[in-house]
Amino acid sequence: MINYIEPVFRPPSEAHSLILPVTNGCSWNQCTFCEMYTQPQKKFRALDEAVVLETIANTGRVLGDQVRRVFLADGDALVLPTHRLLKILEAIGKHLPSVTRVSSYCLPRNLKRKSVEELRELRDAGLELAYIGAESGDDTVLEKVNKCETFDSTLDALTKLSEAGIRRSVMILNGLGGEIYSDQHADQSARLANAAQPEYLATLVVSFPQGEARFRAGFPEWTPLDQVGLFREMERFLAGLELHQTLFRSDHASNWLVLKGTLGRDKDRLLDQVRQAIARPDQAPLRPEWARGL
Repeated sequence: MINYIEPVFRPPSEAHSLILPVTNGCSWNQCTFCEMYTQPQKKFRALDEAVVLETIANTGRVLGDQVRRVFLADGDALVLPTHRLLKILEAIGKHLPSVTRVSSYCLPRNLKRKSVEELRELRDAGLELAYIGAESGDDTVLEKVNKCETFDSTLDALTKLSEAGIRRSVMILNGLGGEIYSDQHADQSARLANAAQPEYLATLVVSFPQGEARFRAGFPEWTPLDQVGLFREMERFLAGLELHQTLFRSDHASNWLVLKGTLGRDKDRLLDQVRQAIARPDQAPLRPEWARGL
């Protein structure tokens, strides 16, 4: 029914969503920490519009009103022109009438070409949530990992989405700056979150299942944080956050310590959990090493 080009990735919160490919791979795909779309079959391209629309129609005929959520894959569906995205969203509304939320990954760089008015059109057509891998708010760290973004470019994109009424889920990579840039990574990432006030905020721990060679080529001075170092960076990040109503999750499989709450209501509790893990890691409810991963 749906032709997937493996591997396919989606955010953890889209576990029960229909994954609808509209692009293949990632339109940037040069971040040195990311291994998601490095396979040759994942070279970026926009999928044929007629095929995508036919897939939506066929899915509607088979699943009818069973689909509640749709995630537009792969790495950044919002790179597509607005008129193409509108056709896709309109087809979802027509053939999958029970869908209540459409979401997508979003690279900040690809919103430079979209106005707030265009994003409002997409929101009105059904796009409700965008996942933004900010990774860091620190310009030095972003340059070291070849993100091709800055604090300002990321904040500009998050502000545009907010003004258009599209909810934002922002991800920060714990440990991305290594030992040398840990403090500024935590401080500037908190500053970015404070300025954007996203609806959702999450942290993952940076990891390299396929090895560190590609990452270290551009960041040779990087030294990974140990477990306590990761907790100290998280403590600094949380302490710097001044959020009003943001759902916070640090429960991805890469994290040693699971943290969940609403910021700022639960800030003191979350900080207390982290500080207890720093003081007595042997007594903290940590995820075992065998259970961690991407």
